[in-house]
Amino acid sequence: MDIESILFQISIWALPVLLAVTLHEAAHGYAARLFGDNTAERMGRVTLNPVKHVDLVGTILLPMMLFLLKSPFLFGYAKPVPVDFSRLRNPKRDMIFVAAAGPAMNILIAVISMLLMNVVVYMPESVQEWFALNLVNCVRLNVVLAVFNMLPLPPLDGGRVAVGLLPRALAIPLARIEPYGFMILVGGLLVLPWVGTAIGLDLDIFRWLIVWPTAKILELLRPLAMI
Repeated sequence: MDIESILFQISIWALPVLLAVTLHEAAHGYAARLFGDNTAERMGRVTLNPVKHVDLVGTILLPMMLFLLKSPFLFGYAKPVPVDFSRLRNPKRDMIFVAAAGPAMNILIAVISMLLMNVVVYMPESVQEWFALNLVNCVRLNVVLAVFNMLPLPPLDGGRVAVGLLPRALAIPLARIEPYGFMILVGGLLVLPWVGTAIGLDLDIFRWLIVWPTAKILELLRPLAMI
């Protein structure tokens, strides 16, 4: 791939990645403030300014590495918005809304991006392809992020939603997994598929949990683009 092709690919992924991870985290901050915790606001994180949310590794280096490795999809994250759940008016209930706000924002971005595809034909021909590819990547990336983050594993948003929904007897053991959540993710995303390949079994469980729901959501969104 020549330098021109690389720059073009970066140009159609940079904005979708930046929007997806920035607005995801901002949504957590806005939701936390709405339900009584102003921690993120005091730290300047209740903002749409991407500079406040960008993480060098998660927002820049990780997506770039996946791109260079020709991954079938890009993934990234921003600096987690600080939330003091004890300051929420009803911590167990409100935790659900604060955690779900990020994935909900990703789905909203995907819906808006799909609707915007209807205006591509009205743009100058010189930018139609570039604009359309940005929108396509925005839809796919945001749906993948929403599905991934809703996996019921702390510290992912889905894990916190599950903790808020489950009865205390089940919620407490699940919440205690959070310090090990990152290691479980690494094992599920990288180690298990590698072991599966070595022994001739499909152990890519995270692909099973992400690909099917992502495809179904994309199928539901497709009619929004009337073109």
